[in-house]
Amino acid sequence: MFLFKLEHEYETLNWPSVLDNFALLSGQLNSLGRLLKNDKVPALRNHVFLPLVLSPDRDAELEKLTERRVMMFNHAVVPDYLRTKPEPEVDEKISQLTSKAGTVVQETAQKQFNNLNKITSNLLDIINSAKEEWESESNQKSSQPVTFSSTDTNNLVSTILFGKSIKVARKPDSSNTQPQGMPNPQQQQKVQSATVSKAPSAIKTQIKAASSSHPYQRP
Repeated sequence: MFLFKLEHEYETLNWPSVLDNFALLSGQLNSLGRLLKNDKVPALRNHVFLPLVLSPDRDAELEKLTERRVMMFNHAVVPDYLRTKPEPEVDEKISQLTSKAGTVVQETAQKQFNNLNKITSNLLDIINSAKEEWESESNQKSSQPVTFSSTDTNNLVSTILFGKSIKVARKPDSSNTQPQGMPNPQQQQKVQSATVSKAPSAIKTQIKAASSSHPYQRP
């Protein structure tokens, strides 16, 4: 059932449920291992399992018993499911290690065992101390007051990257723009018309003044 959940319900599984199922499966495997190691149970490596029936067709009952993991019992799956010994390469490697372990002196083996326990204990101490430091840092960070606003940060990033909330300034109209200190054309036209209208009066005044002081004027 646990394998079925992993294959078909992996999107909805939560971690506590996975741990519970794995613990149950691990306990069942340990119980099976203890039964197989019992003195009353013969070693499986000394026996050979022979299939009675092989069929390339799909077996509905076998599919139901194996929770759809084995669809048919053919020559492709028999070597894996009826194997009582490891593969030849693995079996040879295990035999070499077993023979090598038998040649080690008891005192040397005990020293190596003690060194391994010491190294393991040191690693556990380091892991526990690191875990305590991490938990203390997490508690300190959670107790500190928040000095920033996620909304303001997101708005600032959006403004820098995409120009969000930035108002575009309007360009001034060039037709109404006049240099500083310069009159506009209408004012210039008024000044010119006023100057032209005042010019004749000045000329008349000068002529009158000249005629009054003429030496050859008749009495």
